[in-house]
Amino acid sequence: MLLKSITHDKKLPLSTFWLIFGLFTVLAFLEFATPPDYVFGYLYIGPILLLNARFGQKATRQATALACFLTMLDVWVPSDDLIRASTVANRLIVVLALIVTGFLSDRNRSYQQVLLQQQTKLQAQEQLASIRENFASTLTHDLKTPLLGAIEALKALWAGDLGPVLPAQKAVAKLIIRSHQTSLQMVETLLDVYRNDTEGLKLQLAPVDLVKIAEDVAMTLMVLAASRRIHISFNYNNSEFRQFLWVNGDAFQLNRVFANLLTNAINHSPRGSKVEILLQPGASYQVAKVIDTGAGITAEELPYLFERFYQGDSNRQAKGSGLGLYLTRQIVEAHGGTIWVENRTPQGAIFAFRLPVACS
Repeated sequence: MLLKSITHDKKLPLSTFWLIFGLFTVLAFLEFATPPDYVFGYLYIGPILLLNARFGQKATRQATALACFLTMLDVWVPSDDLIRASTVANRLIVVLALIVTGFLSDRNRSYQQVLLQQQTKLQAQEQLASIRENFASTLTHDLKTPLLGAIEALKALWAGDLGPVLPAQKAVAKLIIRSHQTSLQMVETLLDVYRNDTEGLKLQLAPVDLVKIAEDVAMTLMVLAASRRIHISFNYNNSEFRQFLWVNGDAFQLNRVFANLLTNAINHSPRGSKVEILLQPGASYQVAKVIDTGAGITAEELPYLFERFYQGDSNRQAKGSGLGLYLTRQIVEAHGGTIWVENRTPQGAIFAFRLPVACS
């Protein structure tokens, strides 16, 4: 029955079959060739574990039962000596050890199978995620070329290079150009996010003034702010004079940080309100805060705002791709800084970050 179970469960290698058969034969011979006081039953643990490692639960249980049967049979066969209670008790202890060994080895095999399945599933998920990342990165890279071509063609149309254009057509062309530029910006952001995740963010470090960067970004966003009737103001930490906040940073990347935070604040503030940029110099860190007067952020959303693709379910007016704040966090952390968000009283949100002071 045991051999049938073994050969039924799996194709048994000939060497393994003879090894298991030989171990059982040798141990049975030792058991029956010696007096009952000499117990060799513990040695059945070896072939039981070997069976468990190679075959299924059924074979392991049958091998354990056979080992227990042979161990107890030697009490009466072939000896005609007086059977002592201590001998029976000793062999019962061996039987108990064999049963425990079979049970635990079978349980361990089950755990290993579950663990192997989980590892296989995790590897498959990681492989799928890698394929998705590569696909998204390739797709976004390939999308840039047609978008750039469309923008340049529309600009030529708007400028009249392709012939006379009516004012109404110019207005439509300008709207399409702006839409394509927004799409291009989103594609470039997505491409940068994937590149930073895989290759790391490469910085061109030099002493830069955060105040200068913030003021330049605010100037470039004046048209967007005016379209929403948003007033952008600067606060130099209760000082009446312009401050300098020097850090060792990449001017281009820090420009993106302020652009993302300011655009976010403008889009989430009600019309006719104000967005404030607070710049606080410090001994160890330079702090910049962008303060809006929007609906604020719920407590449930606060821990996830800087996660990739997170958009949230708040009542804030504008929805984005969920990449701007994630990219902002990547840039700030690459500079050795920290970024955070908090609600302000009575209304609005504060997006803030700090960077180490530039070493002189």
